[in-house]
Amino acid sequence: MRRFLLIAGLLALAVGLLWIGQGTGTMPWPRWSFMIDQLQWALYGAVMAGFGLVLIWQSNA
Repeated sequence: MRRFLLIAGLLALAVGLLWIGQGTGTMPWPRWSFMIDQLQWALYGAVMAGFGLVLIWQSNA
């Protein structure tokens, strides 16, 4: 169970950071993405990254 939480947490953190980068326009990849320069996606990314950190923390508890 710990390994699953760690992997899921790392994936959620990576996706959250990608969404933050796309939402703020600092990472315009892929170029055709509808999330680029859309600040609500930066907020969604922050929530997802926070969720990932909680999962990572729970995997070590």
